[in-house]
Amino acid sequence: MTAEPFLLLRDIHKQFGAFTALSGINLDIQKGEFVCFLGPSGCGKTTLLRIIAGLETQSSGAVLQNGRDISRLPPAERDYGIVFQSYALFPNLSVADNVAYGLVNRKVPREQINQRVTELVKLVGLPGSENKYPSQLSGGQQQRIALARALATSPGLLLLDEPLSALDALERVRLRQEIRTLQQKLGVTTIMVTHDQEEALSLADRIVVMNHGVIEQVGSAMDVYREPTSPFVADFVGKVNVLPGRIKDGHLHVGTFALALQQAQGAARDVKIYLRPEDVLARPSVGSNATFPAGDPHVFDAVIEKIEFLGSFCHVHVRTQALAPHKLIVYLSLNFLSEQALAVDSALKLRLLPERLRLF
Repeated sequence: MTAEPFLLLRDIHKQFGAFTALSGINLDIQKGEFVCFLGPSGCGKTTLLRIIAGLETQSSGAVLQNGRDISRLPPAERDYGIVFQSYALFPNLSVADNVAYGLVNRKVPREQINQRVTELVKLVGLPGSENKYPSQLSGGQQQRIALARALATSPGLLLLDEPLSALDALERVRLRQEIRTLQQKLGVTTIMVTHDQEEALSLADRIVVMNHGVIEQVGSAMDVYREPTSPFVADFVGKVNVLPGRIKDGHLHVGTFALALQQAQGAARDVKIYLRPEDVLARPSVGSNATFPAGDPHVFDAVIEKIEFLGSFCHVHVRTQALAPHKLIVYLSLNFLSEQALAVDSALKLRLLPERLRLF
């Protein structure tokens, strides 16, 4: 028997005058789950988070938390902690007083407050910093304290509104892993808003991909990356090659290829083909004929046009007569490029993985 969802959103709509920010949002979130709202700026993800928090009121629809209708309750009567992008710490209060703020408001005894503050400051990796002030901390340290403050009252729900976007790249990666470890340790149901697909893919149990006020897809990181249900999701989550194709006589026609695919059944029609860069296999042209079976209908010749160095792997732009005039981006490791002495204008043999093509 499936457990009752911890948080239910039912037919949420939000209008700002003539502008529709959210339209028909339905979502169930299980207890202890880490969910990311992912989408471009203006897609409605922050508005949805603020409705859950009671900082915005939906035009229609219901929000239920742990079986309780909280749709019209003020923020103070809802069970959550929240962390904002801008840290939102009180500059005139010490770290200890910032963390203790919610507990003081609840009139918790001072001894319990001190014990809880010490426990949380240690939990977020900043023991001994209780007497410091926000101005004495780095951005990452301030966000850790904001997280400790959000967790101080042991809320059932933790809301994170782009908490890492103001940090530098290295600190962002470090802190996102700490947040995930902490969330798993505490088992607190967590919703994070982000426009950073890498953050969502690395953190979430499930990703809610949003666009223009609606949910495009809900699923695991693997689901939304491997099995996108719309062109928007395929294009927004990860890098992708988009090629025009045509379905005719049970085959997918793309460039010089006629591929027999299960997806290519039905009436003749034009389609867009979405192909991830890692779903094209590569071999050097010289002395490598045995690496792809002779006569493989999915193999074609290509020439490297541009190499974008990204550390341990590269985006390699190739041109090929097989798909002309369209070009491809493929992922190749730096080791592969170095070992095979491949550079701009080098020839390659490439192999399509037809089962990885997504058609829309």
